[in-house]
Amino acid sequence: MRPVKSEPRSDAAVPLRSDSPLPVPLYEHVKRLIQEGIMLGTWAPGAVLPGEVALAAQFGVAVGTVRRALSDLVTEGLLMRRRKTGTVVTGRAPLHSLRHFFQYFRLHRADGALLQSETTLLRIERGAPTAAEAGTFPEAAAGIIRLHRLRRIDGRPVMHEWMALPAARLPDFPDAPPALLYRFLVERYGIRVSAVRESLTAALANERDLSLLELCGPAALLVIAETAYDQTGAPILLCEHRAVTDGVCYLHEMR
Repeated sequence: MRPVKSEPRSDAAVPLRSDSPLPVPLYEHVKRLIQEGIMLGTWAPGAVLPGEVALAAQFGVAVGTVRRALSDLVTEGLLMRRRKTGTVVTGRAPLHSLRHFFQYFRLHRADGALLQSETTLLRIERGAPTAAEAGTFPEAAAGIIRLHRLRRIDGRPVMHEWMALPAARLPDFPDAPPALLYRFLVERYGIRVSAVRESLTAALANERDLSLLELCGPAALLVIAETAYDQTGAPILLCEHRAVTDGVCYLHEMR
């Protein structure tokens, strides 16, 4: 399958890494790829999916793995089985649409209500990898793209973040990338963020934090170290988010 507006690429195989550090079953990877294809419009409502053997060859997995993924999507209502026709896209909206996924923001009000943020790019730079970046990205020797961004909610700065990406995988990366970076990676490069590993700690705000977040010190911050992985299990983003703790909370959901 082909993501919309992507760079030309082969669909014959979407390799799934067996060495991924995240213990995600192969059928879950396949399920996500099919689900994203449906949400991106690759398979429109009423479309008949290729057969299980063809899908298994496309994704490079066993037929049983594809069968398990399709069975889950049938149970969730995204697909239906029709005799003499095959597996058909129902057109039913999933619990989390792709649009909401890309706009998902983990800082919520204390009562759990979702907060919408506005993102401002403060700086973009390209350079040699740090030790941490070199240890994360196999392609790091070709250079790293770093973004420094500020998030505001109702005009109030609540988080700033550094994001590092491997330049080798992102040719012609723009100097002003859109705020919805995950969506941009899908549409421009066919890279889907399919899993995220996060580490949460507390820290006192430093001088840069106090200035950017308009705080009076001393102030406590939530620090989120994040590594995001693509649909093959390869790391694509290395991030540090530094967020205020007054009036907002960090919400994690597992579905």
